[in-house]
Amino acid sequence: MKTSCICRFGLLFVLLVCVSAAFAGQPWVELFDGKTLNGWKQLGGKAEYRVKDGAIVGKTVANTPNSFLTTKQYYSDFIIELEFKVDPKLNSGIQIRSNSFPEYRDGQVHGYQVEIDPSKRAYSAGIYDEGRRGWLNNLADNEPAQKAFKQNQWNKYRIEAIGDMIRTWVNGVPAANLYDTRTRTGFIGLQVHGIGKNKTKEGIEVRWRNIRIITEGAAAYAKPSPLPVVCNDNKAGGGFKLLFDGKTTKGWRGARLKDFPKGGWSVKDGIITVHESGGGESAHGGDIVTIKKYSNFILELDFKLSPGANSGIKYFVDPDLNTGKGSSIGLEYQLLDDQRHRDARLGNHDGSRALTCLYDLIESDNCSKHPNPIGQWNHAKIISKGNHVEHWLNGRKVLEYERKTPEFRKLVQESKYKNWKGFGEWDQGHILLQDHGNTVSFKNIMIKELK
Repeated sequence: MKTSCICRFGLLFVLLVCVSAAFAGQPWVELFDGKTLNGWKQLGGKAEYRVKDGAIVGKTVANTPNSFLTTKQYYSDFIIELEFKVDPKLNSGIQIRSNSFPEYRDGQVHGYQVEIDPSKRAYSAGIYDEGRRGWLNNLADNEPAQKAFKQNQWNKYRIEAIGDMIRTWVNGVPAANLYDTRTRTGFIGLQVHGIGKNKTKEGIEVRWRNIRIITEGAAAYAKPSPLPVVCNDNKAGGGFKLLFDGKTTKGWRGARLKDFPKGGWSVKDGIITVHESGGGESAHGGDIVTIKKYSNFILELDFKLSPGANSGIKYFVDPDLNTGKGSSIGLEYQLLDDQRHRDARLGNHDGSRALTCLYDLIESDNCSKHPNPIGQWNHAKIISKGNHVEHWLNGRKVLEYERKTPEFRKLVQESKYKNWKGFGEWDQGHILLQDHGNTVSFKNIMIKELK
């Protein structure tokens, strides 16, 4: 069992996103139509899923591993509410921000699980990390939540996943309050737990109904929790610092300014947005850069593109190199609407200007690239250590390369950057968010400096 700690991020989260909004008119979207399994697919084991009396019914099958009925769509920040009824002999759960990759244990479903636990342990609505680290926030010290679960009756969960915070309620009682940075994006899933070879448990059922979600502006509808925040002591993401506090432009300036641009950018509800200005490159508010320079780091952030948008996340940027028109110079994690923007089919190498590419130099792996639709949030990660660099999207690595090598220099000489001496080989530089004249939003911007 993991030791938990009280985390200083709780106060920050409350200040940023936990001011309750007026609940009338909340933008709920139904995830289950009450009649079909449209929008869902099955992963893992071979438990049976069907629709009956307006509910999704999962039934156990012997000799098969854990089964999951998952949304086809991926979600980042959201609030979900649903009702469930479980047989007292069956363990189950709700997967959130979960994934299944061929390269990870042959596709095993893994990620956060909001537990359904009718056993005497009574951890229902606690948070377990399925297929990875185990318990993150159990209910051992939360007797009111343990008692809130109703055996053989319909129970209601509320689950909030906003930024690095995951909060749960069972029948209106606060259950879990977790800070964890491991995964930001994934599907939602309904688990039927495996029963091994136990034929006496075959045919046991769990049911779910009234499944609805808020994704747009979810932070505005978050509820405060009286529980102390629990941190995962062994989290892989420890040591991150916010580059954007969600309220101000502190730590940023215009790439060609001493201060932050007076127009073209806005900050609202924990989101920083560059606004539409006709598609020009750094022609309105202009690019923004971190005041500090970075060398070895892990950079993570969420981004949302508008239809047809073009932008980029640049690193090892030297704003003093290009003082004329256009964007500041640096290596670029490309942000692009591949379906609508012609740049997706251009570049020195075919496709080297598409989403997640190292712009104009290296194309990304389309087989590993699974972007959420335009208008939804995606999670980007850039890892730079020494000369080794990686680009990630929604938890999957899409490209990697080595700077300062003959192969890298050859690519530069064949690209639009050939006239910039030493391009991409500087030992440190600024992080940049690009103004390319299209509306693009960013949030949860954080960095971990590596030794």
